Amino acid sequence: MDVVPRREAAVYEQLLEANRRALWNPFTQMEEFLAEEPLIVERAEGVRLVDVHGNEYLDGNASLWVNVHGHNRPELNEAIARQLELVAHSTLLGLSNVPAIELAARLAELAPASLTKVFFSDAGAAAVEIGLKLAFAYWRRVGRPGKRRFVAMRNAYHGDTIGAVSVGGIDLFHAEFGPLLFETERVGYPYPYRFDGSPQECGEACLAELRGLLDERADEVACVVIEPRVQAAGGMIVAPPGFLAEVARLAREHDVLLLADEVATGFGRTGRLFACEHEGVEPDLMAVGKGLTGGYLPVAATLASERIYDAFLGRHEELRTFFHGHSFTGNQLGCAAALASLDLFEQDDLVARVAGKSRLLAELLAPIALLEHVGEIRQCGFLVGVELVADRAAKEPFDWRLGAGRAVCRRARELGLITRPLGDVVTLVPPLATSEDDLAEMASILRHAIDDGTP
Repeated sequence: MDVVPRREAAVYEQLLEANRRALWNPFTQMEEFLAEEPLIVERAEGVRLVDVHGNEYLDGNASLWVNVHGHNRPELNEAIARQLELVAHSTLLGLSNVPAIELAARLAELAPASLTKVFFSDAGAAAVEIGLKLAFAYWRRVGRPGKRRFVAMRNAYHGDTIGAVSVGGIDLFHAEFGPLLFETERVGYPYPYRFDGSPQECGEACLAELRGLLDERADEVACVVIEPRVQAAGGMIVAPPGFLAEVARLAREHDVLLLADEVATGFGRTGRLFACEHEGVEPDLMAVGKGLTGGYLPVAATLASERIYDAFLGRHEELRTFFHGHSFTGNQLGCAAALASLDLFEQDDLVARVAGKSRLLAELLAPIALLEHVGEIRQCGFLVGVELVADRAAKEPFDWRLGAGRAVCRRARELGLITRPLGDVVTLVPPLATSEDDLAEMASILRHAIDDGTP
């Protein structure tokens, strides 16, 4: 990385004061954040972030799970610059544009075969919200308006807009907004720590609950919503083998749509391009985002089946149109970045390399699993959650208010690694292009941070 002069301390203080005066950071307790001399990122390259003082940090959070190829990748920079010479943005409402068409066609080729149409948006939550609205409106257009309820998993996270929160299930994030939400049917999800029994037993119990609900009320259910393979924000909870396929089978058997939320799991994160591929599942709807542009620009998409798309076709006066859109839907700069990112997936054979490096990552994490305050490590590809516990033998959790996860992440930052906790689950989600040496350094820092940061 090129040497760039450190900013003077006075400049940092000016930036901090401006942050204090004007910026409200998301999912952040501002009183504590501003009191702790927050890290202010100025630039980045590869898998390293550089703050305004010139200090380097490994990006063990993939900048909130979005970065794929590393920062400042020339191919992505150049693709955006080329597009900028043509047009930065024009509306997709009633018009079309070259990169949006090309990206939609490319995604339809890469996605599970059931998904043939692409509706663009600008964030994963919006992509889920669109999927929910499509599912609800689909049944109205085919003459079955009674199918209007949604089934979602407990401990789920699908984003922070009202519809996405309605199908979410993490009380810490969602309970406050209960009066604003629509009612959702919930079924359990395998979680080896917080439920009795093995992951397989928990999965079977969840499937039995889902089967019973659909047997009784399928005529009211529009859609089942699921995070394929991994509940990421819920604590990196990995479903047992066969669980996803059986959920898909039950939905199909009961004539209920399946919406797969691949925002966190898509684009190679689990060792397949899409997590649905692990079990050959072809959903009716799929939401993608985060890694779609390689982590460069905010583009998301909802993919739909031909069956759903056809239900919205008709003459203008029939009012079958899907009345939804965003100002920056199909933004040319974002779509150009996404196309370049998909080229890099092929050029670097990235998905296969992630599958291989995931095995190395598991080996690097194995010593951490033996630490006194580590209950277990959950991993699927480059999604890792290390659950901290007060008592390893009894699997007794820490009092979450003590902030064990936050303390470990704070210590990791002091040692040169950026990551975030989910309660007392410390996550490690590296960019997919992370080298073996950098993975080893991340694992080593995390081990020392857990040793130093837990009571």
